[in-house]
Amino acid sequence: MRHGVKLNRLSRTSAHRQALLSNLAMELIKHKRITTTLAKAKALRVYVEPLLTRAKSDSTHNRRIVFSYLQDKEAIKELFGAISEKIANRPGGYTRIIKLGKRVGDNAETALIELVDFNEIYGGKVATEAAPAKKTRRAGGSKKKAEEGTTSTEEKAAE
Repeated sequence: MRHGVKLNRLSRTSAHRQALLSNLAMELIKHKRITTTLAKAKALRVYVEPLLTRAKSDSTHNRRIVFSYLQDKEAIKELFGAISEKIANRPGGYTRIIKLGKRVGDNAETALIELVDFNEIYGGKVATEAAPAKKTRRAGGSKKKAEEGTTSTEEKAAE
């Protein structure tokens, strides 16, 4: 039984899996979308989203941590440059996986994994405009009602 096992081993050794995910992450950062198998896409999402979260705050510490995963200076520049500007307001969910069907050669499930903010078809308007901050609902509307009540009584007294 695989209770609580979150890592898909992808039928590879640990070093091979780390190299595979690092290479896929670098290609995703460079090209903004890649086509791969569904299992690799799901494993890549778990691997790359924490790196994208780290890229939102540009510091030497975060750059070194991300470099330990990717080992590519050009990918780091792209990640902490253009990508971090686009994902600055997004609270998570930086990637999208779209299933493409089965591959002809070996009948493997294929998928397209892409960075959400770089797709002009689905969210071009949303990506270009900065979303306004969400308002939180809070209890205690009695203060506003009390203030409105005093202003309305003051207005009546002034008349």
